[in-house]
This record gives sequence, structure tokens and C-alpha cells, in this order.
Amino acid sequence: MNKILVTGATGNIGRMTLLQLLNRVPASELVGLARDPSKAKDLADKGIEIRQGDYLDRDGLVRAFAGISKVMLVSATAFTDRNAQHDNVITAAKSAGVEHIVFMPIIRKAGSAISLPQITEEDAFVEERLMASGLTYTLVGHPPFLENVESYVGGNAYESGVFAPPGDGKAGYALREELAEAHAIVLSQKGHENKSYALQGGPAVSFADVAQIMSEISGSQVEFHAVSEQDYVARLVTAGLPEPAANFVLAWVKGVNAGEWDSQTGDLESLLGRKPTTPTEYLRARHAAHQASDGTIQ
Repeated sequence: MNKILVTGATGNIGRMTLLQLLNRVPASELVGLARDPSKAKDLADKGIEIRQGDYLDRDGLVRAFAGISKVMLVSATAFTDRNAQHDNVITAAKSAGVEHIVFMPIIRKAGSAISLPQITEEDAFVEERLMASGLTYTLVGHPPFLENVESYVGGNAYESGVFAPPGDGKAGYALREELAEAHAIVLSQKGHENKSYALQGGPAVSFADVAQIMSEISGSQVEFHAVSEQDYVARLVTAGLPEPAANFVLAWVKGVNAGEWDSQTGDLESLLGRKPTTPTEYLRARHAAHQASDGTIQ
């Protein structure tokens, strides 16, 4: 029994993790879990077995986990009953004879007072359940995604500047694709049992740093504008986000400003065997792609 199952196979992180695993293990050893397997046809076409399963159906999960040795537990969506869903996965995995669960909590500093609604407390619940379960576990802690930086600062920063609440805290953002690659490495190798990793990228940057990076990329000054939290939320709402979603983004931004994800553990670089994509590299590539799509660059 040496099959690896990744939950959330039709979502971003789950799909990316399975595709990264294909570079390391035969497709015959991979299984994806999806509520609707028809949405994972592209993965099935690559030889990955797709099993139907829902976090809210514990008995169905037990059946789906038959013959599986390792499970990658992709976090359930925020603002759902995450504790019940994650508990079902852990309980079902143990019942089915799964040996090892890999989970992706949000990185939290020791003693941190930062609370992301429907995220931090629920992640802590999973960690406690895993450690008490008797299962082998690995925690692959996530920082904020590098892909979210542009939306954090207003989405059109090159035209209007970077807007964020005041603060000089920094974050070591990481790309989803590189986090998924780290997942695949942990899942496909030995030596990661009962370990915890904090997968920050680097260098850590503040929102003022982002404005400076954008200025250097564009050749024009991108101003940093410190605004109140109320004004920040209002700007996001005006841009089209529902107010609850805007407040959720604000919680992440406050975490950045508090320095919640500024540590540089080196874990992501160590797992990848290379330096992760930097904010400058990512933003430069995004800027070039945007110009090309506008016809500015031929």
C-alpha cells in the first residue's frame, strides 16, 4: 500500500500538487479526491485515479481512502464548517488505515495574537487533532500567496499607487506553484515524518517595498498611500468586492503589517533545492505579461 491521495483535486492547490507529484512518482500511485470527478477529467487523462469524496461524508471518505498510505489534506474553504470537515478526513483516514497526513495550515508565530477569521483557530484544531490521532503527520505551513500581492495593494497600483493601512511589517510571500512543489516533495520522499515546515518565500517585503519594486519595474514613481482601515475596505468594495470579502482581505493585510509572516526559515528553499521566486521576479513577469496583452510589447 503506497498510494498517495490528494484532496481538493479540482482546486488550485490540490490540482497543482498532483501535477507536481507526476514529476516524481508514477501516475498509478496517485489518487485525487473530488466532489465531482467529472471536473478532474484532465487529471484522469494523465493516468491519475479520481475518487469521489466529500469532506462532509465521513463514510464516503473511508471508502475513498481504501488502499491509501498518505493523504494530502487540502484545507477546506473558509466560512464553511471547517472543523467538522477536517475532523471527518482525519477520522476517516485512521479508520481506512492511512498512515500519514500532510496538512497546510497558515503560518503562525509563537504567541501571536493575529487571528484570521475562519482560518487560524480552525488550523490549530487540525494540528491538535493530528498530533493526538496517532497518525504520522507533516505540517507544511503557508504564508500569504505571492499571487495576492497585487489585489492587496488595490489591483491597479501602477496607475493609482499602492494603498494599504499604515504599517511597516513585512511578509515572505510564496507562489502557489512552488508551495505545491514543496507538498509533492514531502509526499514523495521519506524523512518528513512528524515535522513542521514554515514555507515563507523571500525576501520579505512591506507594502511600501512593493511600491518601490513597482516603481523600479515600471520606470515611473508608484506612490505608497497609507489609508485608514475603513478607507481601505471602502476602496476594495468600490472595486467590486463584497464587504465581508473586503474585511477578510483586511485581516490578511493587518497580519502583514504586524510582521506575522516576516520570518525567513529557509524551509521552502531547502525543500525546493533553489531560491523561491522573489516578489520582484513575480511582479516583473506580471508587468511584462500585462504589457504584452495590451500590445505594448511585441
